[in-house]
Amino acid sequence: MSRRSVLVAAGWVATVAVATVIGLGAIRLVGESITGTPGGIRSEAEIERALASPEPVPTGSTGTGSAAPGTASPGPGTASAASPNPGVRRSFATGGGTAVAECGPAGVRLVSWAPAQGYRVHEVDRGPDDDVEVTFEGAAGRHELKVRCIGAEPVAVADD
Repeated sequence: MSRRSVLVAAGWVATVAVATVIGLGAIRLVGESITGTPGGIRSEAEIERALASPEPVPTGSTGTGSAAPGTASPGPGTASAASPNPGVRRSFATGGGTAVAECGPAGVRLVSWAPAQGYRVHEVDRGPDDDVEVTFEGAAGRHELKVRCIGAEPVAVADD
């Protein structure tokens, strides 16, 4: 073996060793976020506490709330700060997005809304009022959702 081949091999081994040490140092510097469970490992008691506490309800002001289509949302424990005594909540789905509406003493109001992929929120009348509307607009068309309270329950109605 020539002297040049030995130097090339030694240089290659040294480069690999330096790259490995730098990589390991970077992983150690970043810590658990790469190699561990985010937030660490939770105990059974912590998981039970997290599941027992109510989830925050999106306010809709950013237009990023979401809900399962066609399901009524649970009453107690899901009230937002803006509505201390929530009424009946219901979610609605259109081809352009989803919205959650709630009936209360002041009328119907949109709690949250979220456009579907490829759509954006064009216009929102969140209430509270006799009726509320949200319009989703996208390349495939425009979808309007109008909701009123009928018998203290939010119901989608045809746009006038």
